[in-house]
Amino acid sequence: MEDNKTMQFITKVLLNMPKEWLKLTTHRLDIYEEKLAKTQFLEQFEKLFSQNNVSPSALAELPTAYDYIRLGHPLSCVMEWCIARTHRLKAKNVISFSSSTIPLMAVLRKNAQDHKKTQILYNQELPGSFNADLLQSVYGYQFELKKVEGPSQITDFDGSTIWVGSSDNLAAVELHSAIDFYVNIQASYGSILLINGPDDESYIPAVQHVRRRETIAMTPANCLDLLNRMTDSSCEASKYDANNKVKVQNAIKEITGTSAKPLVASSGLSIQYAIMMGLIDDAMEKYPGKDIKFIVPTNCYGGTNDQARRVAACIDQVEVVDLAVDGENDMVQSIDAVLDQMAAIDVVPFIIAEIPTNPRVEVPDLQKLREVLSKERKTAQGVTATDPVFILDQTFCPNIHFLGGNEILSSVKALSYASGSKFPSGGLCTAGYCVANEKAKYLVEKMDTHLKLCDNEATDLQMEILAMQLPSMKQRIQDAYQNTREFVDYIHKTLPGAKINFVSEDLAELGFTPSVFSLDLPTKGNTDDEKEAYKRALNHKLINRMITEIPHESKYCVSYGQLKGCYWTIPATSTQGTTKEGDKDYIARVALSGNMDLEMHKKVFLDFVEEI
Repeated sequence: MEDNKTMQFITKVLLNMPKEWLKLTTHRLDIYEEKLAKTQFLEQFEKLFSQNNVSPSALAELPTAYDYIRLGHPLSCVMEWCIARTHRLKAKNVISFSSSTIPLMAVLRKNAQDHKKTQILYNQELPGSFNADLLQSVYGYQFELKKVEGPSQITDFDGSTIWVGSSDNLAAVELHSAIDFYVNIQASYGSILLINGPDDESYIPAVQHVRRRETIAMTPANCLDLLNRMTDSSCEASKYDANNKVKVQNAIKEITGTSAKPLVASSGLSIQYAIMMGLIDDAMEKYPGKDIKFIVPTNCYGGTNDQARRVAACIDQVEVVDLAVDGENDMVQSIDAVLDQMAAIDVVPFIIAEIPTNPRVEVPDLQKLREVLSKERKTAQGVTATDPVFILDQTFCPNIHFLGGNEILSSVKALSYASGSKFPSGGLCTAGYCVANEKAKYLVEKMDTHLKLCDNEATDLQMEILAMQLPSMKQRIQDAYQNTREFVDYIHKTLPGAKINFVSEDLAELGFTPSVFSLDLPTKGNTDDEKEAYKRALNHKLINRMITEIPHESKYCVSYGQLKGCYWTIPATSTQGTTKEGDKDYIARVALSGNMDLEMHKKVFLDFVEEI
């Protein structure tokens, strides 16, 4: 009876839900509290359930569940809540993934760090992407793998027991007290992890963090399909053009000027994870026993910083080395010094860097960067050191040809990647991609192996969106840059005391045309602390004014490259969430599109200036 009530309620919710639940990739930060991710949304959703209230207005007023859709979203929360109710579990014990293998890896990762044994049991087939040898030899995960007829054959085990199965009827899965974790594979949709019992609830934060950093939640479209199936709604599964993948790969080659096979993943961090693990795998094979160092900017995007450190925490021979890249530090000089240090101790160096940098929007001297990366170095013993691989995050300027032909980074081992939720899709999906130059294309196969192992390839819908959006990307970048340049010039004129970080006209002539800038507002006070506090308060005052007076266009959000409107955020409290406190930037970051009412934004900004 209770299950019928749940399904009837969900059926009505799906009919009345806001369109944004299916379409948005980023959500408003002004109605989001990170420490209450998912729970705040579900608490209010539960109230609607108890009231049998499915009105469109009530659903639209629910708070943001997660700030980024790849971490979770309203439909994933609703689906997880629904599955949890059918199994009498807490909603937090059900976690959906776009990947079929990552939930297994999430448990294995925690157990490896806790020195706890794991057995993986299955009675049908394991996911096709599952590779036990690589999980043990590269990732360092240890486990026993057993095929059994059913739960009745489970014997006592001193550790965690994971059951891997596949059931079209998610409510029909029977929980067994001897099983700690159920991984239910849902064909091309991904998988759903059920954490069974209070003794294993301590795993929830660790598993959620893996979903946050190494993969994505099951996508809204796929969650909707499964929810329709659970409620017996007559909706056919979506069909996609089989040629989309080839279209996307060809478009990426044209945009980047490269010829090697591009890799397309479910998100920017998914492709970054494949890059890191592929490079580690290659280094272990080619340089057995050598230490591996990932050289990472201290203030780069928090996901990049956090993921690199998480990888290093799992593999003994991998370590993260800090790199100071902007502000008072010159990226080229810092890389030169760090590579000298790495050569002296004879390690395998991999460098991750953003160009332009985030959030200071700085571009290094590229000629000098190439020279530094090309320099032959010696170990302390006088032997030629291992060449670095330069991994470029060019999300801010995905139109620049860094790697192809005779371009600036064509003569060194270099890869580049971009977050697809930005300009590639215009904010319509989270997929990300990676390309290699001729010097580094031998690494693509390894990266592809780990992309498939993690089952992190872009979904069919993501490929369709990219196939539709990539052809117009260059023009959208140019249109957005023009608006940004005009707004930056206006701020210079109306508030000359503000410090603006943006590319110079000369850099723009070279093709560096980002549509994001950072803003340090004028401050006052008798001490450094007073000045900092005043500036931070002024940042929030400006953002609140913009999103209040232009709510249809200005959003408090972390996106960039969107199709319309203007997004505002404070990097220190959003994109730099896991960055060390001393390296955070408490400034305003503004991202403009080519489709917005620029004159209205100028007017509101002028009103703000006249009041301070």
